[in-house]
Amino acid sequence: MRLRALLETEALGLRLLGGEDELDRTVRGVMTTDLRDPSRYLSGGELVLTGLAWRRNSADSEPFVRILASAGVAGLAAGEAELGDIPDDLVSACVRNRLPLFAVNEDVAFATITEYVVRQVSGERAGDLAAVVDRHRRLMTSGPAGGGPDVVLDLLTTDLDLRAWVLSPTGRQIAGAGEPLAPGICAALASEHLAAVRTGRRGPHRISIQGITYSLFPIRGHGRGAGGPAAARDLRETVLSDWLLAVEADAGDWPAERLDLLQGVTQLIAVERDRRDAARTVRRRLAQEVLELVQTGAPPAEIAARLRVAAPVLLPGLGAAPHWQVVVARVDWENGDIPGGPVAQSLLEEILVDPSVSGPEPSDRIAVAHTGDEAIALVPLPSLSGDAGEDKGPDSALHADELLATVRDPLAAGLADDGRLTLGVSAAVHSAEGLRGALEEARHARRVAAARPGRVCAAGHHELASHVLLLPFVPDDVRRAFTARLLDPLRDYDRRHRAELIPTLEAFLDCDGSWTRCATRLHLHVNTLRYRVGRIEQLTARDLSRLEDKLDFFLALRMS
Repeated sequence: MRLRALLETEALGLRLLGGEDELDRTVRGVMTTDLRDPSRYLSGGELVLTGLAWRRNSADSEPFVRILASAGVAGLAAGEAELGDIPDDLVSACVRNRLPLFAVNEDVAFATITEYVVRQVSGERAGDLAAVVDRHRRLMTSGPAGGGPDVVLDLLTTDLDLRAWVLSPTGRQIAGAGEPLAPGICAALASEHLAAVRTGRRGPHRISIQGITYSLFPIRGHGRGAGGPAAARDLRETVLSDWLLAVEADAGDWPAERLDLLQGVTQLIAVERDRRDAARTVRRRLAQEVLELVQTGAPPAEIAARLRVAAPVLLPGLGAAPHWQVVVARVDWENGDIPGGPVAQSLLEEILVDPSVSGPEPSDRIAVAHTGDEAIALVPLPSLSGDAGEDKGPDSALHADELLATVRDPLAAGLADDGRLTLGVSAAVHSAEGLRGALEEARHARRVAAARPGRVCAAGHHELASHVLLLPFVPDDVRRAFTARLLDPLRDYDRRHRAELIPTLEAFLDCDGSWTRCATRLHLHVNTLRYRVGRIEQLTARDLSRLEDKLDFFLALRMS
């Protein structure tokens, strides 16, 4: 706003005492002071309000006005409540330093002027920013991104004095203006956002952390995945993949115009998110091709050829072939009415990124495919070489217990009471021959995780018993026949009689064949337990007192 606009507003009670030629100066803010030297609090463009308490005699006016002029303030408004008429020495000092001077009627409070200026300046800034955002949106939707989310966040900081950050659903910082947020705060913001979305609370969501209030705005994609526009899809399909915008401010009392502006900012960032998702198509296709070759038993040479294609895409500039790890994740919803595979795919692409690394680019080295409710990641690990060139193994192998350490709380909030994420990690392999075993190993590890309580669970290859490590090398048809021969009679009996023989068998083996402990666990009388075990032995022609038969049942349950 211009100084001239202040004179045209009668309610402000301002009277011009000097500086008529300077009334086109722009007012960028307002400050009230009675300090003799307020320079440390001035940044230029302010309308300075003063009650003249700093003035002891006529000699004080010139130094005070010179300080304001040097700081580049827009004008000075002096109140008449204390001294009545404004002193001539102050008027003369303002004329000499070309600083517009206003007298403020004693009936007008400085708070009235301050509120008016702040409202006008904020409205104009918001309008300017909205125009910039609109131009940026048109650029991004019609061509390459103009700097990504950071540019938009810088606009919020410089034009509206709002600090903001873009976070992933796991709480990793994607973009930000100024100092990055602490990881703990990021995780807490993501948790609050996901919990609010899952419970249907209207946004923006607000949370106070360490005395600072943050407002959280969802960044929803315009059409990710095969399900079409996000607005027409089940919330559970998108809540664990959408980014969020965290603003350091309380949006509870914001006017509708500013809320609309922030919504426009989220839409602009969503364009960038959709663009980066589209760029993942190549990596996802590579992972899908390798996975299909592995699962169909393709020759190792054919798999190796596909890996040689994948390595330069996932690790640009890498000279030697990397080691590989396989990570399997599954998202299950209680009623099973939506597929969990795409959700698990998006989660793996985020979980496998180092949480301490900001920006969207690190996920560009992750290749994830999905089949049904399962997502499978092919993770390249650069190798270390010794002095003689020998391979010393991967230097950054993934560990299951570390993958979920910082993201467990946000993901649990997003899964709420009806979702579950389980994850398994294989050992590193250095050739195509090892990928099939690594895939089966990761799947077995995931089943171990699934047996644990909790909404978010993971297990690694080191947690698998030695006999389980052998299972990937048993042909699929042999495993299916072995499992069917032992367990199908029990399943059929359970379906017809609701006898719970399979759960009884699992509990009996977990209790090492102890009748008392097993009966206690199942809340059964020992005689009832003995009857069930006898029925199992009768249907399968096996003897659960023999170690060999116990082991066969144990393996069959693990392979089922």
